[in-house]
Amino acid sequence: MYALVITAAALMVPVCVCAMLWLLPSAIAANNWQVEGAHGVLHVRGELTESACRLEMASAYQAVWLGNTATAQLAKAGDRGAPVNLQLQLRDCLRGPAANRDERSGNLLWSAQQPAVSVSFIAPADADNPELVKVRGAVGLALRISDERGRDIRLGNRGAPLALAVGQNALNYTITPERTRAPLLPGSYAAVVDFQLSYD
Repeated sequence: MYALVITAAALMVPVCVCAMLWLLPSAIAANNWQVEGAHGVLHVRGELTESACRLEMASAYQAVWLGNTATAQLAKAGDRGAPVNLQLQLRDCLRGPAANRDERSGNLLWSAQQPAVSVSFIAPADADNPELVKVRGAVGLALRISDERGRDIRLGNRGAPLALAVGQNALNYTITPERTRAPLLPGSYAAVVDFQLSYD
């Protein structure tokens, strides 16, 4: 009988040990907050902002080919070659208020729910006509940039405010070679024009 009790007790020890080990992780986890260096706190912060439109990447960096312009087309100062279209694609424009003042006329474009943008073109101006973009290379011509209404852009200044639709938008411009007062010297030419969008 003694042997039977000893055998039963010996069999109970592994069962008790297994039960204790099974309950141990929850007991340790419950008391782990009391152990220094075994826990921490995350402080998470952020800011949700109302974004303006997103400029399409294909519009951000463009190479515009103006083609060949014959010197006969640019016989006297002010003569122009063929205009070439340029488009800036805007995506994800959100509904929001607009209060953009036209720097040239002083007029205010205001809307409670329709966004607006002003575009600035930045480039060296031609010495003979500061409305035109100076080119490197050929002499006697410069570049005129106009908006879709035919208004000249103002180098270094904000253009007239343009109302935008919610969603997708296309801002259309033309680039036109124009004769300056300098004598014509044919050859290839190039110019770099930066632009900036302002939504305020």
